Amino acid sequence: MMEQYVHALALGLDPAWRRLPDAQRRSTCADFLATIEGAEDVRTHAYTMVGLQPGVDLLLWRLAPSLDALELSAAAGLSCGMGTWMSVSESFVGLIQPSQYVKKPTPQEQSLFSGDRSRYLVVYPFTKSAEWYLLDKESRQRVMNEHMKVGHGYPQVRQLLAYSFGLDDQDFVVAYETDDLPAFGELVRALRSTESRRSTVRDTPILAGIHRPFGELAELFGA
Repeated sequence: MMEQYVHALALGLDPAWRRLPDAQRRSTCADFLATIEGAEDVRTHAYTMVGLQPGVDLLLWRLAPSLDALELSAAAGLSCGMGTWMSVSESFVGLIQPSQYVKKPTPQEQSLFSGDRSRYLVVYPFTKSAEWYLLDKESRQRVMNEHMKVGHGYPQVRQLLAYSFGLDDQDFVVAYETDDLPAFGELVRALRSTESRRSTVRDTPILAGIHRPFGELAELFGA
């Protein structure tokens, strides 16, 4: 199986860029978007967060066969056009691997890079406690069975869990994709009352972005 790395790259745009002349905004935005969209070996979906969270305007959800490809494409984007006016606000890296708790993943639990895009993407880093990893396998499976049962009650929410052990500060990158944000909120609230919540150490910051085809981004940014 070919390795697949996921990357949630949250970028903030310098407000001074919006005060550039119209022609300069258009050209720099076009250069940046063409570079990001055309990156070799990297599949990228764009989500906007303009005004929704301090320091984040654009969330790039990326898939690549190597960490090297992710770095090269990010470097290319940040060194051209509008990218030179951007800074990295958050960055979460993970590796897609089979779950030890799910024998046969359903379409709800598989990669968010397949099929059509939903309107919203919610992604965050996730870390469990040392006590969780010291539990025996049967106990962990029991807790996860309850967790997954709750999730299956919300089929309108797809999810992806990528492993970050040794790659990033968190244990996992957790991502959800949905057209129904209220239902997602209900899911999160329901999961708060499951046994698995006891082992959660960190599950912030939460990045909630709105899917935008690359052709829509220039107008939204004011280019």
